[in-house]
Amino acid sequence: MSERSERARDVVLRALADAQRPVGAQQLGALLAAMGVHLQPRSIRHYLLELDREGLTRLVSRRLGREITEKGRREAAENRDSKSMQVISSKASTLGYRMSYDIHKGTGTVIINVSYVDPGDFGKAIREIQLAGNEGFGIGAKVAAMGAGSYLGEQLVSDGTIGIGTICSMTLNGILRQEGIPVRSRFCGLLEIRERRMVRFLDMIEYDGCTLDPIGIFMRAGMMSVREVVLRGSGVICVSFREIPAAAHEHLAKIERLMKQKGLSGILALGKPNQPLFGVPASEGHCAMVVSGGMNPVSSAKEAGVRLTFQSLAGLEDVSAFVTHREALRRFG
Repeated sequence: MSERSERARDVVLRALADAQRPVGAQQLGALLAAMGVHLQPRSIRHYLLELDREGLTRLVSRRLGREITEKGRREAAENRDSKSMQVISSKASTLGYRMSYDIHKGTGTVIINVSYVDPGDFGKAIREIQLAGNEGFGIGAKVAAMGAGSYLGEQLVSDGTIGIGTICSMTLNGILRQEGIPVRSRFCGLLEIRERRMVRFLDMIEYDGCTLDPIGIFMRAGMMSVREVVLRGSGVICVSFREIPAAAHEHLAKIERLMKQKGLSGILALGKPNQPLFGVPASEGHCAMVVSGGMNPVSSAKEAGVRLTFQSLAGLEDVSAFVTHREALRRFG
């Protein structure tokens, strides 16, 4: 097999691994295109048959398509070396391109983060997430909740857990892109808050070249204190530092108002053209903005002692799946 064919085969396998569910050849073609890989349907079918023969994929049915096998998952993981691994900014851009949320109609798909909790911890998790969401430390205050065997985004909720979906902050980029406003996500950082006032950045991780979600790194390292901010007004939250063209400053203000009307939030601060924001300079001809990390409410629950695992940038979910915390508790509480 030529080097080019081998790369194509590997990316088909990776797309199946990322899908987390059976997909048909047509759906697979769309996933590949979103990753910047354009293959003819005939070529896709050729690689799928090859992967079938190797035991890496299997046909579920003509209607549902194929799914990756455990052997295939192991190989896909091994193939994610420094050359083929998808950096977090690329994954976020791909999902932002694929999402369909219309801010004017309030319908469509958004980018989702998924957390998994023990059913006994669900009530506490929801209450903690609600407190942080109500303070504006997430992207909206609603959640999507699914039981074992259901999908949230592109993730299957495993047995013995309940999945909690929260809106990822990268959804904002997708909304602005659809409104004609390009956004550059420069870095994810920890922002110190004192007496409910944003003070300064403490640590920063650039998105470009990073293959792990920075907020996940901060959460696992125990570097955040979102719950302290919620309860006492001082602590450390996770935010994203992004930039838009200076010419779009007034347009963004209108979109922000519309987002709030639709129950979405997240923009904590918007700088002036060419001016620094919390000590970080904006690029020439741009405005800086600070966006709340979508996982802040989940971090608050984790800090309260809720046992959970999480997956950021977990795919797309229809906004209609998101309900109030009271509705979620009524269903699973």
